[in-house]
Amino acid sequence: MLERIAGLEDELRDVEIHLGDPAVQSDPRRLAELGRRHKQLDEIVTVGRRLRAAVEDRDEAQQMHADAGGTERAELRELIDELDEAVAVATDELRVLLLPADPNAGRNVIVEIRGAAGGEEANLFARDLFMMYQAFARRQRWKLEPLSASPSDLGGYTEVSGLFSGNQVWTRMKHEAGTHRVQRVPVTESQGRVHTSSATVSVLPEAEEVDVKIDDSDLQIDVYRSSGPGGQSVNTTDSAVRVTHVPTGIVVSMQDEKSQLQNKQKALRVLRSRLLQAEQERAAAEQSALRRGQVGGGDRSEKIRTYNMKENRVTDHRIGLTLYKLDRVLAGELDHLSEALVQEEQRALLAAGDDT
Repeated sequence: MLERIAGLEDELRDVEIHLGDPAVQSDPRRLAELGRRHKQLDEIVTVGRRLRAAVEDRDEAQQMHADAGGTERAELRELIDELDEAVAVATDELRVLLLPADPNAGRNVIVEIRGAAGGEEANLFARDLFMMYQAFARRQRWKLEPLSASPSDLGGYTEVSGLFSGNQVWTRMKHEAGTHRVQRVPVTESQGRVHTSSATVSVLPEAEEVDVKIDDSDLQIDVYRSSGPGGQSVNTTDSAVRVTHVPTGIVVSMQDEKSQLQNKQKALRVLRSRLLQAEQERAAAEQSALRRGQVGGGDRSEKIRTYNMKENRVTDHRIGLTLYKLDRVLAGELDHLSEALVQEEQRALLAAGDDT
């Protein structure tokens, strides 16, 4: 492992040299790639140097211990035990850091939530999920930029989306993709019976313009009048925008902004992210590892979590974790679930590495 760290130190120096190259600085895509790689290498090398220092100190203490006696020998034995622990901790950290890099690490995410099975109750649940992620974002000190929302009759959302940006936002949010199921008495239920409804969550890595090139000739852009909340211009101007990417058939609609240009810009951001995800899924499928970065696959048809209101219980089916604090989870305390999912992903990747 120390030999590998030496090689990564050399690579880090090379990356730093290239980052100072005017040709690289004038190439946004190359600059972004090298910037992400520099961040990864710097973290690995920092822990690697800590490991190397602990190993060297331990070796020196062991040599001194062999020649020492009495009280000094006992003190050196304690020091060796402490250094053994430091070596073990740094080694475990490095094993995780040296796992295959997630191509989306460091990216922001676009989260799209839609009411699914259950009619209006599903739309209300979609609202609850969005509010949960909004509260989680505040706890993580992330920024949330609302992108679109289609309110339902009783105050829920048939669809709502937002851009989450901040430290480790992809790492923490990617495992939220899938079908979320709620069991509760709907507001429209007069007999007090528990119903089961669901909402789907899609998590897209945000794509920059340098990541996905879109040919204007591939776009069909339609404008129409907005409906619902949005200010004075709603229903008076054609500010809503529908963008269709003809080659793939992907359609993105935006109407929340008063300006047609703003809605178009938002729609293109979402379109780029969907195209990036589609390309990554295609490449992963060729390697028989579709969605390999998400615990349990992350398919929106897969029921990943159940929220039982009566029992104040939330269960993540992918890792078999049940918590009896659903009220706090819905208030944004997703930390326990999030950390468990990240650790399970790391465990699976480490196990796969051991197998190979």
